[in-house]
Amino acid sequence: MLDSRLAADELDRRALALGTAREQRRPIDPLTDALPELAIDDAYAIAQRGVTARIAGGARLVGHKIGLTSVAVQQQLGVTEPDYGALLDVMEIDSGATIEATDFIAPRVELELAFHLADRLTGPEVTAADVRRCTDSVQPAIELVDSRVADWRIRLADTVADNASSAGFVLGGRRRPLGELDVSAVVVELWRGGEVVERGTSSAVLGDPCAAVAWLANALAPFGAALEAGQVVLSGACTRMVAVLPGDDFRGTFGGLGEVRLTVAGPDR
Repeated sequence: MLDSRLAADELDRRALALGTAREQRRPIDPLTDALPELAIDDAYAIAQRGVTARIAGGARLVGHKIGLTSVAVQQQLGVTEPDYGALLDVMEIDSGATIEATDFIAPRVELELAFHLADRLTGPEVTAADVRRCTDSVQPAIELVDSRVADWRIRLADTVADNASSAGFVLGGRRRPLGELDVSAVVVELWRGGEVVERGTSSAVLGDPCAAVAWLANALAPFGAALEAGQVVLSGACTRMVAVLPGDDFRGTFGGLGEVRLTVAGPDR
């Protein structure tokens, strides 16, 4: 584990504030307003406390997500490097299911490739080739993101502390072995009803989603963590985030992999 600059009680307090914001759906001011020099190591320590609390409450760790891998999303949020967060079983949503927008604060969706790992990946020298060797299959995914920070006014440390702004994930389409497709050239479209609202390709994810998964394995290493066999990894957004509104019907299409869907309760817009 890396050294923390903040005292343990301060880390606990910030984690509790973010957890309460998520549970009550009442956003808080950016942590970096009060702590402008909040270190990334401390932000990850805050996030881990939040994840540990949810696991203690009965949730189970099933994987990880990588965020901020595309230039488009980095520009949307004014950050310059990726981050990561935990995926818990309570965050998984069935493809085609209907969610309530009011269960979240300011939800958004984006399209990603989900990697299913067959073998353990341990940093710090994991390569994209290692990821290809250790991946069982990939499939389409929608990531549902949300910010417990008011109005998405986040710096990198804010979203890191907030478990990379993760809220939910949807797996759909069909799983295919990695060797059956060019994973860096998957064309995706995000539909809202009958309108395409975002288009992209998997090359938006650090040029190759396998490179993003390798980045994650190496980023976890200083914390004594690894990517485990059986886990799912959301490799990063192929499209920009799109705001979620009541009545939305989202469909993500992935060339050669099928589609994934998510409906939001409410009157049609």
